[in-house]
Amino acid sequence: MRKIAQTLAFAAVFMSAQALSQDNDDDGANRDGKLAFNSSCRTCHSIDKGDNRLGPNLHDIIGREAGMEEYGYSPALAASDVVWDAETLDRFITDPQAVVPGNNMKPYGGISDADIRADIVAYLTDASDDDREEGE
Repeated sequence: MRKIAQTLAFAAVFMSAQALSQDNDDDGANRDGKLAFNSSCRTCHSIDKGDNRLGPNLHDIIGREAGMEEYGYSPALAASDVVWDAETLDRFITDPQAVVPGNNMKPYGGISDADIRADIVAYLTDASDDDREEGE
């Protein structure tokens, strides 16, 4: 009987830990994308509105024109006529100089791994979608 009680207690603790882990996943944001963003982008960028760092914040980036937020963008990016969508972000994360020659994303050389780029783009898209839903 004691063994059963211990097993049930362990199962309850295990299930609670899993539930907490899922609840702490930033309201359903893409976990792999968040990790990839934090590893590759967070040094220079934030997804928090107004939190410009070495690079501009990426708050609500999907659908936004490049160079439109208050930030000291390079002339190349400010004049680029780029509107950020998933495809453009993927190409830019791959090789910023190929998409907007003369931008200031140096020494960043891009991410060649398509899965990591897809995770980052999904994370930024989810964050943008979440912002739109909150505003509605």
